[in-house]
Order: sequence, then C-alpha cells, then structure tokens
Amino acid sequence: MAVTWTLDDMPDQTGRTVVVTGASSGLGLVAAERLAARGATVIMAVRDPAKGERARAGLTGDLVVRRLDLADLDTVGEFAADLRAEGRRIDVLLNNAGVSADTDEPSAQGFERVLATNHLGHFALTGLLLDLFRPDRDPRVVTVGSGLYRLLRSGPDPDDLVGGRVEARGVRYIRSKQANVLFGAELDRRLRRTASPVRSFLAHPGMARTPMQANARGAAEWAVTRTGGLLLARSPLRGTIPLLYAATAPTAETGVFLGPSLRKWDSRVHARPFVAPGDDQALAARLWQVSEAATGVRFLSDTPVGSASDSR
Repeated sequence: MAVTWTLDDMPDQTGRTVVVTGASSGLGLVAAERLAARGATVIMAVRDPAKGERARAGLTGDLVVRRLDLADLDTVGEFAADLRAEGRRIDVLLNNAGVSADTDEPSAQGFERVLATNHLGHFALTGLLLDLFRPDRDPRVVTVGSGLYRLLRSGPDPDDLVGGRVEARGVRYIRSKQANVLFGAELDRRLRRTASPVRSFLAHPGMARTPMQANARGAAEWAVTRTGGLLLARSPLRGTIPLLYAATAPTAETGVFLGPSLRKWDSRVHARPFVAPGDDQALAARLWQVSEAATGVRFLSDTPVGSASDSR
C-alpha cells in the first residue's frame, strides 16, 4: 500500500507536545522545524545543548532544547525526570537520533556504543516517558529504523550487548537498526495487549542526505555511500516525510514499516510488512527482556516488576 502525502498535508499540531531526539541536525532538525511550524511545542532532545541552541535560533515557533545523550543512561533518566518536574505532558515521542559505527569506545555503561545509542537509549527513554503521554490526544511513539535491517538474515544477539564479537562497523549499525524494528514492533504488540491509547509506529527515511552519510570512514564505505547517495538519496526534507506521516497523519497504521520507495522520484509513503529478522516475535521478546535488564527500565512487562517511573 502506498499513500500520497506531503508536508502540506500535516494536520494542525497546535496544543500538542512532541519530543524529538537528535533534533540539532539532519532529519531531527527538519522534523522539529516542521512540527513547530504547524503549531506543536517541540522539545529538542540533543547531546550537545550549545549546538541545539544554535539550531533552534534559526527556527520559529515554540521549541525548547534539553540535553539527552542516549549513550549515557544516566542522562536519559535525568531528561525524563526534568520533564516530569516541569509538569510536561507529551503527545508524540519521535525516536529519531542515531549514530553510525565511528568509534569502538563503549557507552557510559559499557555497552557497544551504536546499539546503546540507537536502541538501548531509546528503549529506556520510551519506558520512562510512557506515563507522561496524554491518553486522549492520539499519543504516539515513532521509532526510526532503516530498510537495511533486511540485509542480514540473522538478528542482533541479545546476549552480546557489549559488542564482544568482531564485526564490521556497517554490520554493527545494521544490528542496531534491526533492534529498532524489533523494539517498535514489540512495543506495538504490548501496547495493544494492555489496551493502551499509545500507539507505536515504525518509519524510515530511505537513504537521505544527513550528517551520518557525510561521516563515512574508509574508501569502501565512502564509495558505497557516495554511489548510493547519487542514485537513491533524498534531501533531508523529503526523507522526513515518512517520519512525520507516522507522527501526525490520522491514516497512519501500526504493524507495518512506513517508508519511501527505492525509486528516488517516488514521494509516496509505502506501508510494508516486516520481514526477517524484524518479524521474529520470539527474538523481539528476548531483546525486550535483555533491554530491561541492561537499562533498569521495566515497562509493559509480562512480569510484575513495577512501573517505568520508579524503575530508575
């Protein structure tokens, strides 16, 4: 199924509050700008507040910058606690931030940094903010994945969060994107089981020209990125369309992967079923269990372990 939808079709967002991770550049900055332009209050969750403030200075609307380093679970907890102390309620969480494998340095808690940033940080953030969603305002969580998740038939190893296996940098990135897909789909199933008003969407931008693509390391990675960019890459503005469709469109559906066509000139939003390993429900449930243990944030759990708000 494909839907013709442009940024001009975005509904009025006045009165809604949206948290956008990675909002100081790339897709996150475009999403923040467009949401604010349609009337939303946007909380720009960024690793570098100074950079975030510089980005915000070029925008109009109600935008606030808050520090959030997804590779450090302590700052994730502090971010959620600050929103709660301010009395904030939210309507949309856009789990957009992502890093490629540009370093072998572990995260603050000792996990493989790409998986920690792209998956574990967003897992914890979602759980810690879940009770801040307004139930009567079409609450949504949008997790940004990548169509690259299909390139490896085997999924991430939930028992190797520290990155003990020797893998190429590109493989580590794909593993983190597989984790995003598994998490977003499992979140949807768990929310449905509890009859929660919050809905979980999965979206991807296709190949978009973002700072992540500009930071390719090595000749081979640069060549792939350069060639793919010329043939397939969309502008950040066009790449943001599936993300904002998932965040705002009344017709958006859960349980599918929302994204563009491989054809660069096709701007429609396509809804595709999950394929291996993203459709592996047993792996998704195991990853959820391991993510709870790693982050200390437990929510929508099958066992009575307490609420997300008191788990850290």
